Amino acid sequence: MDKKTPLPNMLVQSGQGRVVRAFGDEAIFHLEAQHTGGTLTMWTNITQPGGSPPPHYHVNEDEWWIVQEGRVSFLLDGKWQEVPLGAVVFSPRGCVHTFKNIGDKPSRVLIQTSPSGFEKFFTRCAEEFCKPGGPNMERIVQISAEHGIHYV
Repeated sequence: MDKKTPLPNMLVQSGQGRVVRAFGDEAIFHLEAQHTGGTLTMWTNITQPGGSPPPHYHVNEDEWWIVQEGRVSFLLDGKWQEVPLGAVVFSPRGCVHTFKNIGDKPSRVLIQTSPSGFEKFFTRCAEEFCKPGGPNMERIVQISAEHGIHYV
């Protein structure tokens, strides 16, 4: 970001954003690198009951979540705990984490990563999930590693 040219203020209405589907989730990207000068990415993640990414860590991004709807449990420091609506969960880069929708309805979680870049990873994975026959999981692991995301 050019420090001499500040970014403009932005208002993103509820439900607005670029929709991307992968891993059984729907991500509505409200703020991406081009909006924030690369400082952060923000999206609403809709996860179906039982849905959960595998435990993983990020090399490049810190990540935080605010549960807006549904019942969601987080794996942090090797322990699962259900998080109440409105609570904030933070996982710095390098820390293993994941979350799971433990309810019987879709969950909605507002997620941010800093710096930006997660949206590029998710978009590339979505392209794999759209392929006939579904994604090649070896390719998903490769894309993840290219974006500094490692599964454990």
